[in-house]
Amino acid sequence: MTTVTDTPTTRNLRRGAFAPVAVAVLTTAGITFGAGFAEAEERRTRPGASCLWAGDTYQPGATIVAGGTAYSCGTDQNAPHWFSQGPTGKASTVRNPGAVTAPAGQFSTGARQPGTSYNDYCVTNQLIPGTDDVYQVVRVGDGTMMWKAAAPISQWKFDSARPEPTWRTGSLCYDGSLM
Repeated sequence: MTTVTDTPTTRNLRRGAFAPVAVAVLTTAGITFGAGFAEAEERRTRPGASCLWAGDTYQPGATIVAGGTAYSCGTDQNAPHWFSQGPTGKASTVRNPGAVTAPAGQFSTGARQPGTSYNDYCVTNQLIPGTDDVYQVVRVGDGTMMWKAAAPISQWKFDSARPEPTWRTGSLCYDGSLM
């Protein structure tokens, strides 16, 4: 009877023997390494529908600046989408009315706006002002679009006036509902 001693060398040999098998199985299953990154980049640059920002139309590949961040128009899941390109020192090149209405027909997914009283909500009997956050357009399960809190308002660079402070108070909150 032969006894195998488990040493660091034998463990590394066993691990090394497993890697080619894993690659072969994944490749046979149709999974290729790096394809996910290439596919994501293709989605961003693929010709498609125009993007909306505050009701204005921008062609795929267009880059705009809003609130201190650059965004480029592309597609995600075959729908227009704004992709963040990161912070910039440039002034906004688009109108930024704030998240004042439902975004459908005004903004494409990925667009961000400073919050307004439209975004106010309650947690128990406490009012959470919409003006405390930056909101991003997202698509929900049924395909509708809505504003979702994405960052603190401190991450938005205001070129002009801030949206008006909320007019609501905590007295309008009852068991988590805004009355």
